[in-house]
Amino acid sequence: MKTDFEDLIAGYIEHTIGISDHFLSDGLCEHLASNLLLLHEDNELKAAGVGNDSLLQHSQLIRKDKIYWLDKKHNDPYENLFFEKMDAFVHYLNTTCYANIKSYEFHYSLYEAGDFYIKHLDQFKDNASRQFSMISYLNPDWKAADGGELLVYQKEGNQTIAPTQGKTVFFKSSALEHEVLVTQERRMSIAGWLKR
Repeated sequence: MKTDFEDLIAGYIEHTIGISDHFLSDGLCEHLASNLLLLHEDNELKAAGVGNDSLLQHSQLIRKDKIYWLDKKHNDPYENLFFEKMDAFVHYLNTTCYANIKSYEFHYSLYEAGDFYIKHLDQFKDNASRQFSMISYLNPDWKAADGGELLVYQKEGNQTIAPTQGKTVFFKSSALEHEVLVTQERRMSIAGWLKR
């Protein structure tokens, strides 16, 4: 487990973005993906917005994904395993890097074919509580032709990251602009933020 944590932290320190290719096990990804699809079938996913509080807006010109917020109160066994992994990572990050993370928030995200999310920063203009962004992908057998890459804008050159099952990315919420390129297939993930 600590190797996964070090992959994220070392990559972040060296390249401003950490990547762990197998942060979540295949089995856990499959169960989480099943949860997401059941929620979708039950019309529990909602159109994602941009901005916060009174500034919240919904525009399909900006993003077209649908989301569902995770909550420990749901007491889902597989989401609880995900939370346990995040709790362990936050503890490790705070212990080794003195990050002072106090909480987090995560949601399922579903992109259907043709969906995208244009270039943006994750930290709100009027609220700096989001410190680090984390995205975990739940897509088995993803191919290059499926699109849907995370495109991260960096000074030393832009980076595209395929949303393959089990992979997690980690970066500073206020520092890296990024976008989700148009996907050609259904694309599933859990996205969220470590907060102060």
